[in-house]
Amino acid sequence: MSSLSVERLSALSDISAADWDACANPDGGARPLDPFTTHRFLSALERSGSVGKGTGWTPCHLLVRDAGQVLAVMPLYLKSHSQGEYIFDHNWADAYERAGGRYYPKLQGAVPFTPVTGRRLLLHRDAPAGLATALLGAAVDLAARAGLSSLHVTFCTAEEARLGQEAGLLDRLTQQFHWHNRDYATFDQFLADLSSRKRKAIRKERQMAQNFGGTIRGLTGAEIRAEHWDAFWTFYQDTGARKWGQPYLTRAFFDEMHATMRDDILLVLAERGGRPIAGALNFIGREALYGRYWGCTEDHPGLHFECCYHQAIEHAIAAGLPRVEAGAQGEHKLARGYLPAPTHSLHWIADPGLRKAIARYLEAERAAVGEEIEVLTDYGPFRKTLEDPQSD
Repeated sequence: MSSLSVERLSALSDISAADWDACANPDGGARPLDPFTTHRFLSALERSGSVGKGTGWTPCHLLVRDAGQVLAVMPLYLKSHSQGEYIFDHNWADAYERAGGRYYPKLQGAVPFTPVTGRRLLLHRDAPAGLATALLGAAVDLAARAGLSSLHVTFCTAEEARLGQEAGLLDRLTQQFHWHNRDYATFDQFLADLSSRKRKAIRKERQMAQNFGGTIRGLTGAEIRAEHWDAFWTFYQDTGARKWGQPYLTRAFFDEMHATMRDDILLVLAERGGRPIAGALNFIGREALYGRYWGCTEDHPGLHFECCYHQAIEHAIAAGLPRVEAGAQGEHKLARGYLPAPTHSLHWIADPGLRKAIARYLEAERAAVGEEIEVLTDYGPFRKTLEDPQSD
């Protein structure tokens, strides 16, 4: 690979959308497998000021060329904090700094504010064998040359986690909740796979939620109008203030979504008296619907579960999507048909002592997470055998 050159980009505007997306979406499908690694999504974060100066997320993306052709890219950020990552390393930072080290800045291979598994080593279809490992090595080399404490590649694929382990990085196992479509034709067909008690509970919950005095509808593409983003911004601000202290995304980000990504979005709105009072924002991938944000101006029993989870399942069934990924954490999703799924991240730690301590911690954590996934899956709402009664 001696003919390859590695560059660092300080902004997505330094590379054309065609060159970036030839790596992010190498098979050229009309709808990308992962909407979050596309040039338009990552550029929207930068153009809107959601990442960049003053945010603690400084873009420093990697690009690999061969004779001028872009063969690989990697979304990469210099981080001055650990916010907006959803793979928590605050304890690592505290321990290292108490021992006299400097944990920040660090390097983060990720999609900001997006706990969605996807490729982080984005390769062109003409990329030579071994380029993924070389790209990861280039990220490690960048961190080492800059004297940084660490590199973290979060929500990477299982295959990338394997490559990282082979290259000497630490693999971290975590979990979140996904709903899987078993070729259901209707929501009722999905419910038929649940135990009688869970099926009744969901029907009761949906009835309660839908009796809030208004209507619920899902909008996508041209159905989404500018004023819908005004309402959703209000919802998002409320949720962001309660969860994170302040919202991660700027108002301009939603304008960018309206301009460039409406076809990739399902916006579920609950409306009463002619105005939106709650909403859930989802992104549409080729094989999944990704639930991202929720908010409301009025509290109604069960409306959060209806907008975020049940409506997402209904859309996935209607669209023939294999799964719904409902974001990070939340064991309350289990009772609604979302089962635990493993997620991976990779970690390069410069300091040998810190690396050794983290390696021991991750070994114990992997065992605990693996056991938790087994227990929660067994505890899920699905009927254990086909002979279980289905009566209501």
